[in-house]
Amino acid sequence: MEQHQHPASLPLISILMPVRNEECYLQAALDSLYRQTLTNWELVVVDDGSTDRTPDILAAAAARDARVQVVRRSGGGLVAALNAGLSVCRAAMVARFDGDDICHPRRLALQAAYLEHHPDVGLVACNFRHFPRTGLKQGMIAYETWQNDLTDHGLISRDLFVESPFVHPGVMMRRSLLEQTGGYRDAGWPEDYDLWLRLAAAGVRFARLTQTLLFWRDHPERATRTMAEYAGEAFRACKLEYLRQGYLSNCSEVVMAGAGQEARAWQRLLATVGITVTTWLDVDPRKRGRILHGAPICAPAELELAGRKMLVAIGVPGARQQFRQLALQQNWHEGMDFVVVA
Repeated sequence: MEQHQHPASLPLISILMPVRNEECYLQAALDSLYRQTLTNWELVVVDDGSTDRTPDILAAAAARDARVQVVRRSGGGLVAALNAGLSVCRAAMVARFDGDDICHPRRLALQAAYLEHHPDVGLVACNFRHFPRTGLKQGMIAYETWQNDLTDHGLISRDLFVESPFVHPGVMMRRSLLEQTGGYRDAGWPEDYDLWLRLAAAGVRFARLTQTLLFWRDHPERATRTMAEYAGEAFRACKLEYLRQGYLSNCSEVVMAGAGQEARAWQRLLATVGITVTTWLDVDPRKRGRILHGAPICAPAELELAGRKMLVAIGVPGARQQFRQLALQQNWHEGMDFVVVA
């Protein structure tokens, strides 16, 4: 392969890639970077204590291509590895990537061009596709569809507390914003989701390219499947942290739309910080009139918000859209009267 060297000037893009024991998939990930139509990049790959052939693959890559820089660590976890790599990144734009995924050849070119032409945008994501498709669970397919439908800043902001609106290895960000908001934090919940919520709180504008530019490999060892930080409880805790800084600040009681498992999990979590669910809202006529955890379950037509905030935690497929149509009828305003959290 031809070596691409850009020693005289700063690279246009720094690719930040933490890895640990990725020997099975790493070469394919690297090959997808070598195929990029935009070649003025540096790869800062942080090897966080790999014990397989990963160090050998990276050593060969660095010897072959001057754009590859390897940072070796003895271990310490994903967040520490990300921050160690970020401190080495030199470009104004940082693209995240993982050692088990695949980039479309035009990913870097298209995302960099978007940020250059939209100086008001701080982070640009892209559509993604899980692979392999065989055995992919329905929930992952639904997540892919939901996220890829968040096509602009308004839609992303609206659904910010539903789930993580971006696949971490598919985003490109301005390094200055990453540094101004404190880099990555280890708070016991997903480090990427924590970052998106911090960037949003700081007023950063988001965008998404509708081309499929990241192929997200699904396998049993993927961090989203194995790390406690990515469990449902951790996501809820992260959401509540940022809701209390904004929408729920100085709030001691809420209305909870939904009375299923997800809504009850929210009720328990809210109670730990002194926020009481005073009314449950449910469209199921069988539940209306009952008392749940000391609060009545009522129908939408019966509800008087009277200045109270409402959280919407309805886990049934299609329920979010149905609730938003109901909210229009009731003249409830999203972001003011209610926030969807599931």
